[in-house]
Amino acid sequence: MKSFSKITGIAAPMDRANVDTDMIIPKQFLKSIKRTGFGKNLFDELRYLDEGKPDQECTGRPLNAEFPLNHARYQNASVLLARKNFGCGSSREHAPWALDDYGFRCVIAPSFADIFYNNCFKNGLLPLVLTDDEVEVLFQQMYAAPGYELTVDLPSQQVVTPGGDVFHFEVDEFRKHCLINGLDDIGLTLEQADAIKAYEAERRQSAPWLFDAVKN
Repeated sequence: MKSFSKITGIAAPMDRANVDTDMIIPKQFLKSIKRTGFGKNLFDELRYLDEGKPDQECTGRPLNAEFPLNHARYQNASVLLARKNFGCGSSREHAPWALDDYGFRCVIAPSFADIFYNNCFKNGLLPLVLTDDEVEVLFQQMYAAPGYELTVDLPSQQVVTPGGDVFHFEVDEFRKHCLINGLDDIGLTLEQADAIKAYEAERRQSAPWLFDAVKN
């Protein structure tokens, strides 16, 4: 899993509440359990004017000129500004996969759906909660300044604007540790590799019949 410590990147808007996971990555694209390849269909129903189909090339599809991610000023954005209850709906882990594959490293919103929130941390994406008023300030500043960049500092738990405004956020210490060190569930287990090997060796001595049974 990619680690997350401190980033500075262009912010892009998803200026609507209750964005569900089917809007983030529509159901017809859930054809793979690999974590890559979903970015091209992120917000597919909003980005394009036609109905996207699995295995369809995105090149040449008619773009929705009103959708912000199709605007030049938001290209290469790595921070997504959103409204309340972002990531509601089904529990598909493909939603954070699609956001990450597109290039987003952080989503800032007043609130998130619980399952989506948890899935983000397991996939190297930081879901960051600020108050409604703070998020509104960021939206207004972003709309007023093309190329608007935010610095997200996870160790110090701060969001810093180009003008020097600082917003503090809370994050669980264990999740913070995992993100900073790039540890998913498998990575956490591998941290205990020596202890696991020692336990297996001890069990092989104390209960050899268990291992004989496995061989047979």
